[in-house]
Amino acid sequence: MTGELIDFIDRSPVSFFAAANIAKMLDENGFVRLSEAEEWKIENGGRYYCVRNDSSLIAFCVPDGKYKSITAAAAHTDSPSFRIKPNAEMADSYVRLDVEGYGGMIMSSWLDRPLSAAGRVMRRTENGVRSELFDLDRDSLIIPSLAIHMERDTNKGHSYNIQKELLPLYGTARMKGGFFEEIGENEGYDLYLYNRMKGSVWGRDGEFISAPRLDDLECAFCIAKAFIDSAQTPALRVMAVFDNEEVGSATRQGADSDFLSETLKRLNSALGYGRETLLEAKAAGLMVSADNAHALHPNHADKACPSNRPLMNGGIVIKHSANRRYTTDALSEALFRRICERAGVPYQFFTNRSDMPGGSTLGNISNGHFSMNCVDIGLAQLAMHSAYETAGARDAEYLYRALRELFSSAIEIKGNEYIITEDI
Repeated sequence: MTGELIDFIDRSPVSFFAAANIAKMLDENGFVRLSEAEEWKIENGGRYYCVRNDSSLIAFCVPDGKYKSITAAAAHTDSPSFRIKPNAEMADSYVRLDVEGYGGMIMSSWLDRPLSAAGRVMRRTENGVRSELFDLDRDSLIIPSLAIHMERDTNKGHSYNIQKELLPLYGTARMKGGFFEEIGENEGYDLYLYNRMKGSVWGRDGEFISAPRLDDLECAFCIAKAFIDSAQTPALRVMAVFDNEEVGSATRQGADSDFLSETLKRLNSALGYGRETLLEAKAAGLMVSADNAHALHPNHADKACPSNRPLMNGGIVIKHSANRRYTTDALSEALFRRICERAGVPYQFFTNRSDMPGGSTLGNISNGHFSMNCVDIGLAQLAMHSAYETAGARDAEYLYRALRELFSSAIEIKGNEYIITEDI
């Protein structure tokens, strides 16, 4: 499992590649790709997916008969990085690229590492444009730090100015024009820097994993693998991976869009069911919003909540927040705990310190468009939003098993009882 995860992350330098690699997994397992621009023909027992903006994907498995509940899981495909601006080459003594920050990264972690650029490029066609994935796929850039001799106080803390201090070095002055030559003729691009360092398994007993983009490709990969490997149930099974979570999700392909809600309405209509069918199934539904969580830090234990301190390799982290930045409540927690128990998977809890605000999640955001019982979970990790993050080597397997159990289940409501079953 760990080797597969590292390979997936290595092949997914940016969100466009993550979505494409998940689409490839679905293709290889018999899923039918649908286009939002064409009429949908959906059959009972069928397996389908659609992609929006090349970077977000929703897949669903239709049961053999009329569905009465929904089991869903969602993650995101993007990670903090630097976006390469149009007309990016800046040539003086050297050639640098003009970039701007994407998401809330730990800036210092990007210094003095081998970097490259990837994303998508629009190519001119006879009558329009065509989208292509693009990856320089070599150690081609670096952001050099300033020598301590020139800034003696650098180890006392530093506030980075992206425009002045974090522009990546591409080549010497004679390389002017070289970056655009490598991209080729285009009508526009969405390109980002990425860390070229490979993932590694380390620790006395190989108990840790470090890699770029663990947040949130670890969850995205586990969802996709569990979704594909799960058994057919009477529930409508749904997997969603959204782009742009790191910048607020307020895009056409983000969780704060109509992508999920319109996809489910559309498949419901294509099956010939009325609005009531979808509403009934939604009431008996459960969505897992999967985005990694903060582990207890070995050198900064004071930053953790005194009563809920998740550990790497301690199992899936269930997140709670009084201000509802996480969607988890007693009902969704209880349902997910029962699913973990059925899968034989440990779980633990995360809350922020009461005097430290926390971030929101795509579950909270997407729930505003398609409301279901929802639980926010993740895997415990260190150095979140660093260019190289660390997590427990055993936890991905735990998440895979729990999500496979979720997708192999259905939920029935009888009065005030929620029954988890494989048959309704």
